[in-house]
Amino acid sequence: MRRELDAVVVGSGPNGLAAAVTMAAAGLKVQVIEGAPSIGGGCRTEELTLPGFRHDVCSASHPLAIASPFFRRFDLAARGVTFGRPEVEFAHPLDGGRAAIVTRSVADTGARLGVDGPSYQRLFGPMAEHTDDICDALLAPLRRIPAHPLVLADYGRRAVLPASAVARRWDTQEARAILAGAAVHAMMPLTAMPTAGIGLMLVVLAHGVGWPVVTGGSARITDAMADAVIGAGGSIETGRWVRSLSELPSADTVLLDVSPRTFALLAGDRLPVRYRAALRRYRYGAGVCKVDFALSGPVPWANQDCRRAGTLHVGGTFEQVAAAEADVAAGKHPQQPYVLVVQPGVADDSRAPAGQQTLWTYCHVPSGSDVDMTGRIEAQIERFAPGFRDLILARSVRTAADEEAHNPNYVGGDIGVGMQTIRQTLFRPTVSWNPYRTPIRGVYLCSSATPPIPGVHGRCGELAALTALRDMFGVREAPDISPAGLRHAAPVG
Repeated sequence: MRRELDAVVVGSGPNGLAAAVTMAAAGLKVQVIEGAPSIGGGCRTEELTLPGFRHDVCSASHPLAIASPFFRRFDLAARGVTFGRPEVEFAHPLDGGRAAIVTRSVADTGARLGVDGPSYQRLFGPMAEHTDDICDALLAPLRRIPAHPLVLADYGRRAVLPASAVARRWDTQEARAILAGAAVHAMMPLTAMPTAGIGLMLVVLAHGVGWPVVTGGSARITDAMADAVIGAGGSIETGRWVRSLSELPSADTVLLDVSPRTFALLAGDRLPVRYRAALRRYRYGAGVCKVDFALSGPVPWANQDCRRAGTLHVGGTFEQVAAAEADVAAGKHPQQPYVLVVQPGVADDSRAPAGQQTLWTYCHVPSGSDVDMTGRIEAQIERFAPGFRDLILARSVRTAADEEAHNPNYVGGDIGVGMQTIRQTLFRPTVSWNPYRTPIRGVYLCSSATPPIPGVHGRCGELAALTALRDMFGVREAPDISPAGLRHAAPVG
């Protein structure tokens, strides 16, 4: 007899919702359970400071949403999700009013780099021409042979290196800063492998698809996914924290958009000893201290081009950024931290009242830190934008400890849900042929702690759901997740 529910998904972040969308598109009855009062996980938008100022709670700029095979098939545009595109994809201010500026054009970006321009263009020109091929390979199951192995090999031979090794090819502070700012998204020291791979990928995305913001806020993405689930007959329950798998409704399949630590707690003694030990060995990375600002006007960056950038990497030269990240890895709070900044108002004027702005920032801190880094974040921005502090109307602060309290997936404030070492890029969360399966039949992991990589791309959830469809329902073809496909999904069985 068929159960009332075919699948239960715990967690409504982009991966949990991608899993739910995929299962619903196969004609299955799906329920999503979310502990927080609202859906979205790290892809939410809220009035964190003052009425009328809408801030992205975690993810803010979205190159991977544009590049993702899942979202291309899901068709965000057809579902009313639009992207605001800044004139400058990202910028890296330097002292003296200088800055490294990255636009969609490799040639334009290289032309600003003086003697390093030709080398920059030789490196990124060919990769940017194959952005889709590289992203499709990086966002595919690791055991699949890439469709364009030579393109991926050219990327991969540099990607496994530390960012510090690749940066040696350049002499100018500007060129080196571009790689530093992008590579630090890995949340590891720039001397660690494979930080070059993270940096190269993000620069390629800037040239290939851009770094847009979502018009109206990042929550528009997860709202569209939730609407698709409900439109296909599924349901979503919020405000219900699950403490044990035994609390879940009866269903053939359970998909968990949770951290390995949370999974171990939910499963209890149902997990074999060796698997539980492997989950304990899973390593989490640095935390973040996030500060959102309501501003009376745009940030007065000393470099005019920075005023056109959607995202900025604030931290000075490659060496200064590297020193800050080394401090974090050593358990210290840097006096001059690397600060990731997003100013969505340059491409989306709906985020704040007329003439005013929101500003999204965070810096890296040791795991579990309860230190408020607001003063140091403000000092770094003021360093490159004199007069910034005079614009502040209100602030909202979340320390790394606060981040975990609000979202248990962010262990120690790690918004990537696990270190991106080479080992944990290849084997997340354990060494396994199919990392989405767990030792409990019918229970699958689908969070950012599974392949391919962290980010708002939905592939962790989709690939887990495709595994569950094959294992539990005999469905071997990927279902049609387009608006038409979800409307006409035929029930399984």
